[in-house]
This record gives sequence, structure tokens and C-alpha cells, in this order.
Amino acid sequence: MPRVDSSELDTALAFLNFSRESVLKKTEGLDDGQLRRVLVGTGTNLLGLVQHLTHAERYWFGYYLTGAKHVRGPGSGMRVPRDRTTREVLDDYLAAIAASDAAIRAIGDPDAHLARLVDGKRMKVRWVLAHMTSETARHAGHADILREQIDGTTGR
Repeated sequence: MPRVDSSELDTALAFLNFSRESVLKKTEGLDDGQLRRVLVGTGTNLLGLVQHLTHAERYWFGYYLTGAKHVRGPGSGMRVPRDRTTREVLDDYLAAIAASDAAIRAIGDPDAHLARLVDGKRMKVRWVLAHMTSETARHAGHADILREQIDGTTGR
């Protein structure tokens, strides 16, 4: 649990990073088959969660926050193409996180408006940070359950 309370932005990023790290931790020590293993009817799997969160990082912090052109590539779904290796998916997530953090820090002000409207509304950096923290934390919870089903590992 983060103990960062130095500024609004630092605190928000600390909690977002805690959730990101929680997701990644659930992938540690598993092989490709285990990471792709579908254990629920929706098709959710650990590697798919990482791919989905990669897409979300680029969508919310790239497209909406910075106004960047929406990058095509692996979508928001849970199905990871067989030709994408585990390492590629994990590295892609780490790269998306680094780009997101750089964009957030470059703007630096939670009160700044996003470059694009969200559902016709002008939203702020504060909102997109809260949105992505809750999205990532929710999927970290899914990852907890999947990991426990795979090998019994529990905890953060």
C-alpha cells in the first residue's frame, strides 16, 4: 500500500502504480500456457488482462489525455493472438505505462483538462487518473482470483 502523500499528483500516481504492479505480480512465475488459461466463461485470462490494460493505458492517457492519434494494435479484448509472446505482451504493458507516466508528468497538473472530450464533457487529469486507477484495481482483483485458480497463490 503506497504511503505517498507529498502532492495530489504523486499520491494519485502511487496508487495507480500500486494497482499496475499488483497485476504484473500475478503473472510472475507462470508459463505461457498458464497465463493464457481461460478459467471463466467470459474468456478472461491473465495475459488477456495485461493486454486489455495496455490498450486502456494508451486509450485514456494517449488518446484522451494527450490527444494522440489512437494507435491500432492488439485491442481491448482478452484474446491474445498466439503469435504474440508473453514477453511481448508484458513489455508492451511496461512501455504503455512509461508513456502514460511521462504524459501525466509532462502535464503535471491534476486540474488541467484532457485534450479530448469524454462523452462530450471536458474532463480533467484528476478524473482520468481516478478512472484508470479504479479500472486497473478492478482487473487486479480479477487477476487475484485467476492466479488462485491456476496455482493457489494468494495475496498481493
